[in-house]
This record gives sequence, C-alpha cells and structure tokens, in this order.
Amino acid sequence: MYDQTRAQQPADRHPGASGRRTEGPAPLLPSDERDRIAQRLGHAVNHFADTPGEALAEAESAFDEATAALAAALEERRRDLRAAWEDQDPEAQAAELRVALREYREITGRLLRL
Repeated sequence: MYDQTRAQQPADRHPGASGRRTEGPAPLLPSDERDRIAQRLGHAVNHFADTPGEALAEAESAFDEATAALAAALEERRRDLRAAWEDQDPEAQAAELRVALREYREITGRLLRL
C-alpha cells in the first residue's frame, strides 16, 4: 500500500528500529580528504594570532580545496547517475528511473540544506 507520509520523507534518511530516520547519506568526500582539509583550516585558525595574513591565506586555500573537491565529487556523482538511466526505456525500466530520481532528490536536497 502507498504510504504518502513515508514517500514525502527525505531520501537521505532511513528509518531506524524505532521508526525514526537515523542514518545519514554517505559523505560526498572521502574521510581522509575531509580530515586533511579540516586540519589545514584548524591550523589556520590556531595560527591567526601569530601570523594573521598567512593564516587567512591558508584558510582561503583550504576553502578553495574543499570547494574544488566538492565540485569534482558532485560532477562524478552526476555522471554516474546519468549513466544509470540515460539509455533506459522509460516504460520498461520505471524502477531504475525511480531510483535515479530519488538519488537526484537526495543530493539536491543535501545541497539546498547546506
């Protein structure tokens, strides 16, 4: 049976044992890359008092690296999604198209909530 309430829940959360949505989506960037960028930003913050100009330049560089990595990850995800549905016959492959639509909804929703 169609559950309208469940269908309207964000696709990036899955119900846990209590029925609440507990799991989040997979990170867009690998943890080592996220950690490295966060470490650079933390270094900039911690050294601001001693060398404000250098700290600001390092923070800007970490920001640039994060945005470039995010853009690359999003482009790769878009390519993967398109490849999954692009050559599908809409009538015969409705389930696969529905999965792709959910993925687009999930990733776009994540971007809009940032």
